[in-house]
Amino acid sequence: MTNILFKSLPVLLGTVALAACDGAQSSSREQIKAVGSSTVYPFAKAAAEEFARSYPQYPSPIIESTGTGGGINLFCAGVGVSHPDIANASRRMKASEFETCQNNGVTDIVELEVGMDGIAIASAADGLKLELTPREFYQAIAARPFGEENTAQNWNDINPAFPNQPILVYGPPPSSGTRDALAELIMTAGCKTDDATAALKDGNEEEYEAICTEVRKDGKFVEQGENDNLIVQKLVANPQAVGVFGYSFLEENAQRLHGQPLGGVEPTYENIASNAYPGARPLYLYVKKQHMDAVPGLKEYIQTWIDNWGRDGMLTGRGMIASSDAVQARTADTAKNLTLLDASVLK
Repeated sequence: MTNILFKSLPVLLGTVALAACDGAQSSSREQIKAVGSSTVYPFAKAAAEEFARSYPQYPSPIIESTGTGGGINLFCAGVGVSHPDIANASRRMKASEFETCQNNGVTDIVELEVGMDGIAIASAADGLKLELTPREFYQAIAARPFGEENTAQNWNDINPAFPNQPILVYGPPPSSGTRDALAELIMTAGCKTDDATAALKDGNEEEYEAICTEVRKDGKFVEQGENDNLIVQKLVANPQAVGVFGYSFLEENAQRLHGQPLGGVEPTYENIASNAYPGARPLYLYVKKQHMDAVPGLKEYIQTWIDNWGRDGMLTGRGMIASSDAVQARTADTAKNLTLLDASVLK
């Protein structure tokens, strides 16, 4: 009887401690809860499944796909049983989000860069073949490319060498980290190729951001929610459409889709890992240090990511791209020491 009680003590202490974090709550939670990016979601699920196999003494984590922005909002809402332990993100936390966290008592945040992904532009395997540059893709989907109303209807209005087919792009909503990365890595890169527009950044940054990142709303760019698999289905059903989503969905559907080169670079594992592909981006976990000792198995779940994020690891087998050795070493050290995120590195 004594041995059984002793073995149960860490879990009991954890649930009591977590309940104590939230004075308004009398209940407790034994399961890890993570929310956030639809791109990170399949990797987080895979890590949760591996965690459940490796640590059967703990309940399986709850993983929810809410989009990066939505997940960080939930994460930053407070500390305690009613708030998630982890936010999965396909972009870095913003300075404004960090400030919201701090204002709501989420004062101790650990940032872990767990791998890489790419913003893939794709079509059905038998669909459109385009050789896009960031500038051309920006011109196709921006609401006001270079400050002028977008009147392009067909791809050959952008480049005479392109097919005489209507522009139709399925993409992520504003709450998605993929949308943020699309705006930053591809649209803004195309936008600032125009010297006059680029010069706006110093004189009128708000207008510059609007011109460079707002997408058109005339039916040429169609938001598809947080379910990237829905975009895949739309592309298969319409060979003349183009879709934007995380690279892992392209790899998973390689028999049904083909990636569009961007700036002459194919969206491949090697090109994203080396940062040769313009749409390469890191993936993150944000963890509440305040929950670390209170939620049973949270440390072990983080360790499961570390144990499986290598080039030949389980997570890369699911489509995630391994970070460099230097990034992996730095992130593993951050996880070990629970080094807190410094607001000065955020934008």
